[in-house]
Amino acid sequence: MNLRPKLKVCGLTQPDQIHELIYMNIDFLGFIFYEKSPRYVLNHLTLEDISKIGHRGKTGVFVNKSIEKVAETAEKSGLNFIQLHGDEDEIYISKLKEKLNPRIGIIKAIRIGNQETGTENKIQQATSQLLSAVNYFLFDTDSKAFGGTGKQFDWNILNDIELPLPYFLSGGISEDNIDKIGILNQNPFALDINSKFETEPGIKDLEKIKAFKGKLQ
Repeated sequence: MNLRPKLKVCGLTQPDQIHELIYMNIDFLGFIFYEKSPRYVLNHLTLEDISKIGHRGKTGVFVNKSIEKVAETAEKSGLNFIQLHGDEDEIYISKLKEKLNPRIGIIKAIRIGNQETGTENKIQQATSQLLSAVNYFLFDTDSKAFGGTGKQFDWNILNDIELPLPYFLSGGISEDNIDKIGILNQNPFALDINSKFETEPGIKDLEKIKAFKGKLQ
């Protein structure tokens, strides 16, 4: 677990920046298919555009979307991973997997609030229920907007539960708190960065990302 975490850059909208990130060997490219997000990818790219992007880590982010629509989008855009960021349960995920190409991995986001009582028990229960249905968990700061808060949750919460699968760490990750990852008993499989590395929603600061990636070596 001393290997450097992989890196996912989410909320991509600009073709030139996507190609730069591929050149930088970013591990996961995140495309948000949630219409209410300021980074909604289909305002900028078509499914065909995304399908032509040559990368093994193309990840589509969905929030409470119909199973049929997720499967259709995944096929038409050539996604490698589906990230479910809403209230999708194990029944939903099992039905979705029946319609997806089996090569497509499933990442399930679990949103964490800092002030809730019994947070650890809720997370433990969720991970246990979803264990057989997903490939990875993603832990993010809870919000009514389903992510994109730019705020960090209390990472110590993850030390109080057993994490049965590799996980993505999300929620306000920046160069200011990257050194605090050492407090985690189980290192994240990948870091998911977004709003802290933008000049405006969907427009990434590539130099900042490059510098951050260098810190992970």
